[in-house]
Amino acid sequence: MLETTSVGSFPKPDYLVRARNAVSKGEASPESLRPLEEQATREWIRIQEDLGVDILVHGEMERGDMTTFFAEQLDGYGVSGLVRSYGNRYYRKPIIQERLARPHAMTVDFYRWTQSLTARPVKGMLTGPYTMCDWSFDEFYASRRDAVLALAEIVHQEVRDLEEAGARYIQIDEPAISTRPAEIDLAIEAMGIVTDGIRATTISHICYGDFARIYPRILDLPVDVLDLEFANSQFANLEIFRRPKFTRKISVGVIDVHSHRVESVREVKDAIKRALTVFDPEQVWIDPDCGLKTRTVPEAIDKLRVMVEATREVKRELGLA
Repeated sequence: MLETTSVGSFPKPDYLVRARNAVSKGEASPESLRPLEEQATREWIRIQEDLGVDILVHGEMERGDMTTFFAEQLDGYGVSGLVRSYGNRYYRKPIIQERLARPHAMTVDFYRWTQSLTARPVKGMLTGPYTMCDWSFDEFYASRRDAVLALAEIVHQEVRDLEEAGARYIQIDEPAISTRPAEIDLAIEAMGIVTDGIRATTISHICYGDFARIYPRILDLPVDVLDLEFANSQFANLEIFRRPKFTRKISVGVIDVHSHRVESVREVKDAIKRALTVFDPEQVWIDPDCGLKTRTVPEAIDKLRVMVEATREVKRELGLA
């Protein structure tokens, strides 16, 4: 009840950023990154344990962009030159050039190693098939549906392997769903393939968007927990979920990841209590709006500290501890 967690990414420490830049310039080998990625992951696991977060994430120290990381490991994908995503942020957009296939598991080894660092559960973290397609160029498949469903089969293979490796929680991020409400049925069909026969708790994070246009249909997305932002929009979307009643578990974003300002404990407590006017406590997890990778390391730690402290105080005040 009111479990605390994070959406996925954390900021990379300076030593890892410098090393990644050196690799991109050809000044160091890609293999030189792995010890530094493991060092940074150890640090973030320890930070989360010390803060008292309930369900941990590995922080994605080995990843750059959430689609390119997977595209580079799949047969059939190429990668474009730099494409501007927002602000001054750029990424190399994947290109589907041939029939897609997964030659090997993409995240299982790193998941298994990370889980060995802690007794607390660590989420398996994947990008969903709808977002993988929506954020790629497609030069092979006859339709978007064909591409999405091909990716769904591949993501299902990865989810199955994570479950067999012991993952109790597997998050399949679909931030693109809310930007194309007309394709919600396709996203639901694809997620049905991804989670078919899976017993682990499945979560899907959906980013900023017009939730009114996909609710209540989004309740048919076949996952156990929907993870949505609320803080950045100052809970403007909350009333949408009052009727019809929200029937799944929900991870409520109470920390604005697009602001440098660290929220006060009082602000976050008020946000949690506001969410509990719509959702039952048994339904609710608490987390930031999105990944914290755009914040500095001290900002991310301070925001997580406030989130955990506020959640503990609310649980005590409401007799939920």
